[in-house]
Amino acid sequence: MQYLKKASKSPTTGEDDTRKIVQGMLTDIEAGGEAKARDYAEKLDQWTGDIVVSTQEIEAAGASLSPQARADIQFAYERVEKFAKAQLQSMNEFETELSPGLIAGQRLIPVQTAGCYIPGGRYAHIASAVMSVTTAKVAGVGHVVACSPTRGDQGVHPAILYAADLAGADTILALGGVQGIAALAFGLFSGHPADMLVGPGNRFVAEAKRILYGRVGIDMFAGPTEIAVIADDSADPDIIASDLTGQAEHGPDSPAWLISTSQSLAEKVIEKMPGCIARLGEPNHSAAENAWRDYGEVIIAESREEAVKQSDLYAPEHLEVHTQDPNWWLNHLSNYGSLFLGEETTVTYGDKAAGPNHILPTKGAARYSGGLSVGKFIKTVTWQRMNREANRDVGAVSARISRAEGMEGHALSGDDRLHKYFPKELFELQAP
Repeated sequence: MQYLKKASKSPTTGEDDTRKIVQGMLTDIEAGGEAKARDYAEKLDQWTGDIVVSTQEIEAAGASLSPQARADIQFAYERVEKFAKAQLQSMNEFETELSPGLIAGQRLIPVQTAGCYIPGGRYAHIASAVMSVTTAKVAGVGHVVACSPTRGDQGVHPAILYAADLAGADTILALGGVQGIAALAFGLFSGHPADMLVGPGNRFVAEAKRILYGRVGIDMFAGPTEIAVIADDSADPDIIASDLTGQAEHGPDSPAWLISTSQSLAEKVIEKMPGCIARLGEPNHSAAENAWRDYGEVIIAESREEAVKQSDLYAPEHLEVHTQDPNWWLNHLSNYGSLFLGEETTVTYGDKAAGPNHILPTKGAARYSGGLSVGKFIKTVTWQRMNREANRDVGAVSARISRAEGMEGHALSGDDRLHKYFPKELFELQAP
């Protein structure tokens, strides 16, 4: 394996400083409540208007959009909803008899409240409103609270308001950043503390979710967006450079990686990157330029197998495969948030309108977690019941195991039932 370009920074760069800032803000807002959240909104976003977006504001936002804009949002919504419904149909409740008289099963119960964070600072993430809120509603969540940053004194972007409302948000808050996450978690302004927090965001939003995990559920540990591309000598370097640039424009800390079995192809991509970045205006240009400079990597792999190994080490959020025989890669790759097979698809399509969710794991979390899905909002809980006859075996085994573990109170729970249900029988209840 050979590096043609090595990143000078990693996705974890700067984490310690971020954690300290975010922890302080969360502590302040929990202590100060809605007033403190308003203070941060004014200080950081220059917003002094209402936090809860009214029905009239939502209707006005929709009316301000062109028919084409509304149609595009509808297009994305329908595909995201259809994919989420297919995910829901793949999940099943069941019951089974484990042994005579012992019946157990599972139920699928949606969480009561979901908090959906919709980025809107540097860019208006219209698609994130569709991805998060739609999926929660398809899952059957009772109350969905969405929040999004304001744009100075202009409020939340009208397309975000329209998309969140179309997707089914019950409450929308004009609040972003750490203060938005805190409001969702603590139930500020809505009276509905979130059971689950979802949605992408910058490093401060991601850190707020990480700190709150355990107190609330989160979709995943996430950070700045990532893209990896695997390419062989059949790939188009112009298309690859375009796709790498497209993700790098998210921010100056967005990794973009290329793994190629062809050194010639990799060199051409490196050569074309400055031109692709130059097509962007500000702030996109600077974001992409810095991201590629500090976080971009290009690796030459000796074989397909070595490329797979390196890709799985990255465990990238988005993984594009520009090669011959894409099905081989589908069968051999393991660690990624979402996989894009062939030149004809791209992260852009997945991010905006294709259907599968674009809220995906970063910073290597794809090693153990998938992206946002209906299942993230649903608790898979178990239940069991048994008749008295089934106690004969389960009770005795449980008592013996409990005593082997030194847990006499557990053992006695089994003993007492056996003595009640089978008063004339003797059981071996001591640890072997």
